[in-house]
Amino acid sequence: MKDDARAEMLRCDDGATLAYHRSPGATPGVIFLTGYMSDMTGQKALRLEAFCRARGRAFLRFDYYGHGESSGAFIDGTIGRWADDAVCALDNLTEGPQVLVGSSLGGWIMVLAALRRRERIAGLLGIAAAPDFTETLIPQMLDDEHRAALERDGVCYLASPYDEQPTPVTHDILVEGRLHLVLDGDIPLDCPARLIHGLADPDVPWQTSLKLAEKLQATDVALTLVKDGGHRMSEPADLERLCDTLDELLRRIEAGDKGESAGRL
Repeated sequence: MKDDARAEMLRCDDGATLAYHRSPGATPGVIFLTGYMSDMTGQKALRLEAFCRARGRAFLRFDYYGHGESSGAFIDGTIGRWADDAVCALDNLTEGPQVLVGSSLGGWIMVLAALRRRERIAGLLGIAAAPDFTETLIPQMLDDEHRAALERDGVCYLASPYDEQPTPVTHDILVEGRLHLVLDGDIPLDCPARLIHGLADPDVPWQTSLKLAEKLQATDVALTLVKDGGHRMSEPADLERLCDTLDELLRRIEAGDKGESAGRL
């Protein structure tokens, strides 16, 4: 599956530009939120776009600041900045209720964006969601050399199993991330949520999604654990599961809306 179309650009209030692809269609629409250092051309984003287009459903994918085709340098980004990007895209590029689909970092961003725009969010779907990872996961990966580099340069680099280039981690992202932690208390979101996590995920333990499920205020929350699932969840069976889960969630949302409408008659 290839992404041959040219991205459009959304200009933010500070002059930064976010690259995006948008498909018109029915609501609830679907917004895909990418992972750390990932971009909107990944297999999950493209598969979901095809899924939504085939059903005439609105879909949006975009790159955060410092990611993909958007402006800015990755090392200048923070959790708060990327959450702002998600809200900016939601406000300016979509109409009506939306389902947020977040992968890894995107699973944190979807919660932060939903908390700021509760009236717009119809549902959540997390894939190997990694809320609070700057506090709970990254510090465990840092050795004395990494910590010295953070103190000296403001950035260190971790070996990546997915890329020849190491993954940058900045002092700012670690410190600023503490302002956006969501798993330290109840999360006041009532919309239906679906979470998928691999038991074989080497990067984000599946217990993170379990904790997220427990903290969400909503009662309509389901967690699917995949025995041989890794972190990226981009194998053919993973993509099929993702689309099936989104389809079920959308049907649940639409059935609930019809029930509420009938109750008001």
